[in-house]
This record gives sequence, C-alpha cells and structure tokens, in this order.
Amino acid sequence: MSTAVSDALLEPSRRPVAVATLTDVIDAEVADKSGFGGAAVKTGYAAAKRLGGGFVQNATDRLLPQFASALDPFWATKGEQPFGSHLAAQPDAVADALLAVTDAKAAKTTHTSAAKVYGSLRGKAKEHVVAALPRLGAAVERLVR
Repeated sequence: MSTAVSDALLEPSRRPVAVATLTDVIDAEVADKSGFGGAAVKTGYAAAKRLGGGFVQNATDRLLPQFASALDPFWATKGEQPFGSHLAAQPDAVADALLAVTDAKAAKTTHTSAAKVYGSLRGKAKEHVVAALPRLGAAVERLVR
C-alpha cells in the first residue's frame, strides 16, 4: 500500500513544499484561463491576492489537511495509472469532494471579502476544478513519491 496523500503532504518537513507547489498549481490554472469566464476567474483571483498577507498561500495551507483527506480515497484506488489521469477519469466525484472543503470553509468564514470573492466564482467552480485535475494530480504525485 502506498503512502496516503494526507500522510505525505502534512508531514512537517514536506508541508511547506506542498503548499508552495499547490499554490503554483492554482496560479498556473488561473493564468491558463481565457475568454469571458477566464477574465472573471482572473479578476476574482487578483482580488483574493489583494487581500494581503499571502492570502492564497495561507488559505492553501489552512485547507491542506481537508484537501489531502479528500484526495486520500482517490489515491488509494489509483493503481498503476498516473494520479492526474485517475482524477480526470472521475471528474464529478473528485471535484465534488474538493469543493465540499471550500464550501464548508466559505460557509463558516468571517472574512467577508473572501466570502464575496468565493461566492462570485462558485457557480463555475466545478468546471474549473475539473479542468485542473490532471495538473493537480501530477503535482500531488510528485509530492507523495
């Protein structure tokens, strides 16, 4: 049995690298967006980054335990295939599991600006998460191995 995603990513010496790597994945996914919908994502993301204090990286760090736990069952069933391919083969289940994490956090946040940005982007969030699954899976696989 391979190491669980949560065990690997939350290990104290690996966690900072995991947070930086996953923040890079988010940055790259946002940069790749185009068209009207892409402009909305880029505007929302820029607003989140303007919240200051390394908001995106800090949010990634705070949510990492829940995201890693959400990915654990998918990692456990990936077999020999690349993790990005495995995630992309079941997009609805993976996206729903990851969005459940952010939805729960958004529902409890007292940071009204962050909640407003999240709310403005939530309608199209699933399609953006699905599009990111191959890149996310590849990054997680590099971090776990």
